[in-house]
Amino acid sequence: MQGSEQGFEHNAAREYPKQPLIQMLRPENVGALATSAIAWLKPQPILRIGDPMPPQSLSLGRLGSLEARLAASKRDVRQAQKLRYKVFYKDGEAIADARTLLARRDKDAYDKICDHLLVIDHDAPPTRSGKQRVVGTYRLLRQTIAERHSGFYTQNEFDISGMIARHHDLRFVELGRSCVSPAYRNKRTVELLWQGIWSYVRQHQLDVMIGCASLNGTDPDRLALPLSFLHHFAAAPESWRAGPQPPRRVDMNRIAKHRIDHKVALRELPPLIKGYLRLGAYIGDGAVIDDQFGTTDVLIILPVSVIKSRYIEHFSADAA
Repeated sequence: MQGSEQGFEHNAAREYPKQPLIQMLRPENVGALATSAIAWLKPQPILRIGDPMPPQSLSLGRLGSLEARLAASKRDVRQAQKLRYKVFYKDGEAIADARTLLARRDKDAYDKICDHLLVIDHDAPPTRSGKQRVVGTYRLLRQTIAERHSGFYTQNEFDISGMIARHHDLRFVELGRSCVSPAYRNKRTVELLWQGIWSYVRQHQLDVMIGCASLNGTDPDRLALPLSFLHHFAAAPESWRAGPQPPRRVDMNRIAKHRIDHKVALRELPPLIKGYLRLGAYIGDGAVIDDQFGTTDVLIILPVSVIKSRYIEHFSADAA
């Protein structure tokens, strides 16, 4: 799990006993003085990838019995992976390989370098291992961490290098692997997830959120209406435009703009994508088929600067 990039500060305010120097240097006091000095000079541990995060930075919001917080340990991450497995593989259309079936967890190499946002229900019965129950999750990857490793997961599907280069002065964060337990798929849980994301974005002074969002199914012709709606009415402006890696590109412009029924198209869009659009997100130019997960993916681009003010006020008020 990704930890904080900053270590704890030294306690510079610590004071030694106010005694005359000659008394402090008496033989019976030298040992204690040396021990105290060494403790004062010893650097505090720096959090690195895989280390637990300090408790005060974990909680990102709360609504009643539900709390949004960051995973603090490998056990927390495993809880998120188990939920993802249930939603994507057991209940969904994703195709599990032998390793995934055996582990009964959705996991990949990115899990080790990401922060994991969890929604915990404090009123729900604990798991068999005694852990608090995770009912929702999001995976978060900051640009500074991605660049030290193999880049963003999104780059496996979309060529975002040019877009990031055009906005080299901004800090990006990738949102991914979003899922919510069926019984908690309601406005309250989704708002708490966004409250957590917003707190995280402010905490790390991030400027742009990106990621892949999915429509169920791998036949673009059956998804012609929602794909065409996104192409005509939510396309990214030129400065934010990015598209699929060339071999994987699927054209989204499948129905003429004047033939699109807005109400029907919106009904066919997944709630997650509609949520992004309400906030002001842009959609990349072209889609990608993900056969493993049984989905057609589009690129989400959400600069903080375009988020509508009423949502910023709403999430900020909730976080406070």
